[in-house]
Amino acid sequence: QVQLVESGGGLVQAGDSLRLSCTASGSTFTIAIMGWYRQAPGQQRDLVATIRSGGTPSYVNSMKDRFTISRDNGKNTIYLQMNSLKPEDTAIYYCYGAPNMWGQGTQVTVSS
Repeated sequence: QVQLVESGGGLVQAGDSLRLSCTASGSTFTIAIMGWYRQAPGQQRDLVATIRSGGTPSYVNSMKDRFTISRDNGKNTIYLQMNSLKPEDTAIYYCYGAPNMWGQGTQVTVSS
């Protein structure tokens, strides 16, 4: 059974940066597509970015300028570098592995 475990969330101030990590364990294969979603309080879970096993990223337009997704297949890990964080980035960030794998989420809170 594959498990996705996120880390790197926390409480930061507006303008700060954070890097989230998600490691897939229990897998003997490379997950073709992985990504990040986020869910703010009272909101639906929304896509942030995805990345293919070959490293091709895809972003929601509004995230492209401040967020960077990357992966290290040797470590079965993906990352989300978040810069210039804003209070509206406050959410639980979930790691996703296609077709239907999810992490438990990591809280990111950005204070103004």
